[in-house]
Amino acid sequence: MSSPVWFITGASNGFGLILCLKALKAGHRVVGSVRNKTKSADAVKQIEAAGGQVIELDMTESKESIDKKIKAVGQIDYLINNAGFFILGAVEQATEQEAHQQLQTNFFGPLFVLQAALPGMRARRTGTIVNVSSIACKDPQPVSGIYAASKGALEAMSESLAAEVAPFNVSVLIVEPGAFRTNFLAAFSPPRAPLPAGYEDTAVDKMRAHYSGNHGKQIGDPVKGVDRIYEAVTGEGMAGKLKGKVLRLVIGTDSWNRMRRNNDRFLGDLAMQEDVALSTDF
Repeated sequence: MSSPVWFITGASNGFGLILCLKALKAGHRVVGSVRNKTKSADAVKQIEAAGGQVIELDMTESKESIDKKIKAVGQIDYLINNAGFFILGAVEQATEQEAHQQLQTNFFGPLFVLQAALPGMRARRTGTIVNVSSIACKDPQPVSGIYAASKGALEAMSESLAAEVAPFNVSVLIVEPGAFRTNFLAAFSPPRAPLPAGYEDTAVDKMRAHYSGNHGKQIGDPVKGVDRIYEAVTGEGMAGKLKGKVLRLVIGTDSWNRMRRNNDRFLGDLAMQEDVALSTDF
């Protein structure tokens, strides 16, 4: 039996790089993608030294370009849509170009990648698609609105996709990380437009300062986070019991707490308006 093949986007650092190396250490075959091999030379060296491959793939490329690159990989058993980025700013600040770029990278890119991989998975009647989202989707904070919207689109699509591909024995997993100690915050993109007057000393101002000053202080250990993702996908280890049984994998104490608080608020709102909701039928 041949080793399973992983295709992991965003392999230049963080979760993507760690997961590439973990899967390779387990004897699996791995193809990681980075935007630029020269700029990601250290990651490329690590992955190739461990026996993996690296290709250049920018999530903002055309659907045709992405399709061609994914098809060239051949068989893919585990598709990990990990690449993404974060525009940090108030919703009012976002330019048209920034909003498009955020959605292109975090939603359209992953969509095109999985569309290219799915025909092979369906034909083989096996495969796993992992879409890495964020707790920001379920519990959006000030200054993360555009980012949360991109992840919200990814999650809604993933839920529908899971039902569509289940008859082909293809599974979908949405990963909901909290704050992990990667370079994610260091690499965020500030909006080009200045913050409009009037936001001083508001939640926007405070959250901008929080995000800007929290790099290197995040509670999450990325190695442990990747361990849980790997286990939930392969059915091994601590999170192996979740394989095929959950649609969302929540990782991180902060993510867990925020998810619970958000769900409690939603259930409270739902209970408060039951009579109103049920009053509108014929």
